[in-house]
Amino acid sequence: MVTPHAKTALGQLAEAPEPASQYLTFHLAHEVFAMDIRTVREIIQYGPMTGVPLMPDFVRGVINLRGAVVPVIDLRARFGQAPAEVSKKTCIVVFDAQRDGERLELGLLVDAVNEVMDLPASQIEPPPSFGTAVRREFIRGMGKLASGRFVIILEPDRALDIDDMALLCEQAQAA
Repeated sequence: MVTPHAKTALGQLAEAPEPASQYLTFHLAHEVFAMDIRTVREIIQYGPMTGVPLMPDFVRGVINLRGAVVPVIDLRARFGQAPAEVSKKTCIVVFDAQRDGERLELGLLVDAVNEVMDLPASQIEPPPSFGTAVRREFIRGMGKLASGRFVIILEPDRALDIDDMALLCEQAQAA
């Protein structure tokens, strides 16, 4: 038997707002991208970087982050576009990647960081089958914004797969 108090509690559950995930949004060229904020460690200003010979174009170099060597990936180049041009708004988003259960820090060179936004699951559509500048398997979904525009939500485990990028580095060294 459901008591009146239980009916009220059930009604409140049904009316509770849908939990939203938080995403860091950033610009690459004219597109707005997002990634789950839980993977982001920090955002730093673009600064001196050490180039690494025989690396593919998307490996911009390495930075010294509090004594740790952190590779920096140019996301534009990784996605097959022209390498990023550095401006006053250019930043490096440092995030956690996984390889064989081990946590690795990677830096992502982006044109500009926008904001952290809440996005409920109901506002995320599946990736389109064509028509994006990024390979479909690199996209987790398309977030619908209140303005009617979309933000491309990255699937970092695929777009920034350490093993895949290491293979590309090995191929560049062999060439």
